[in-house]
Amino acid sequence: MSVDPTPTPAPTPNLAPAPEQEEDQAVLVLRLAGPLQSWGDRSAFNRRDTPPQPTKSGVVGLLAAAAGFPREADITDLVGLRLGVRIDQPGTLLRDYHTVSDYRGRPLPQSGVNAKGIQKPTSPAKDTHVTHRYYLQDAVFVAAVQGPAALVATLAEAIRRPAFPLALGRRSCAPTQPIALGTVRTGALEDVLADEPWQAGTAVKAAYRRRVERGPEPFSLHRIDLAATFDDPAGDDTLQDVPRSFAPRERGFTTRRIRHAWLNVPTGLATTATTATTATTAQPATAAGGHDPFALLGW
Repeated sequence: MSVDPTPTPAPTPNLAPAPEQEEDQAVLVLRLAGPLQSWGDRSAFNRRDTPPQPTKSGVVGLLAAAAGFPREADITDLVGLRLGVRIDQPGTLLRDYHTVSDYRGRPLPQSGVNAKGIQKPTSPAKDTHVTHRYYLQDAVFVAAVQGPAALVATLAEAIRRPAFPLALGRRSCAPTQPIALGTVRTGALEDVLADEPWQAGTAVKAAYRRRVERGPEPFSLHRIDLAATFDDPAGDDTLQDVPRSFAPRERGFTTRRIRHAWLNVPTGLATTATTATTATTAQPATAAGGHDPFALLGW
């Protein structure tokens, strides 16, 4: 009997639901928060931008990493999930300044090549190159994906026990816990995001409480309006952030139509005067009984 010496490739994770489950829809709710996030949608030479909220490519990549997908895997099922993103805490834009030099002291190469296919040196000689990378700092988003119930349940379990490390756009941007909010939900995507309590940090919530108490502005202690976007074939805006593949030599993106909306969301803030005073004035203590300066970050 002959034996085929060719090794068998690792199987691609199969997340496709059974045919009888295709009509059942479920929603997985994710809290995307951390000191830094960067959801690159445009990269040009020495500049790496980030949009003000997570991209579909970034969310699909996070789910694929959790489920253990190799880069060459078919991501059709994940791309087919409907995405909604709510901005709970927009954060601020951070520019990270970089310089690049050759450690041997040689001039940096240019993009052009000579007849032998070797990059030419810069002329006049350039020893240092400046690059810019942009991040969102102290931002909090609630992202929800809707799709076949069996697929969503598998992804929910994968998020809690990820096969690969999870990141908020770039590998250096680690998320804070928890990522998955509660159990898998049922119902319309818009309703699920509207019912999920506000996930902003404690410092932001305390500032909002003070604004409500100052009055007479028409803010409510119980509910807050938050911006959101949803996948919508009839939407009036487009984004080019739908990945075709994560394979290094096959990467590419297509467009999706989205709809912008405002959601009236429960704040989760206490209503008693005692709790309000505690939330705005109390200072958390460290294990040794001292002041914890990191509590000011609201995490």
